[in-house]
Amino acid sequence: MNPSEWKIKLWEEVQQIPDAKLAQLYDLIHKFWLSAEPSSSDTTNIMQFAGCWSDMSDEAYSEFVDEIGIRRQQAFYEAYKINYSQL
Repeated sequence: MNPSEWKIKLWEEVQQIPDAKLAQLYDLIHKFWLSAEPSSSDTTNIMQFAGCWSDMSDEAYSEFVDEIGIRRQQAFYEAYKINYSQL
């Protein structure tokens, strides 16, 4: 189906919607468009965060990675104990 056919089909469907539901339909369409558009501020924030460790020394980075590994092991071990103790 080409875009013109889709628009006609959508218009026919919209014509069938009761007036009391039009506001809900508008909100749905509006939210759809908001979620479909990439936000430039999101990209900017992500890229700023991505470089936040660029000035970290090798020693500090190594300690950080080791600490993350330990915390993950502890978290997964606790989750494992909780899940399997209920069996």
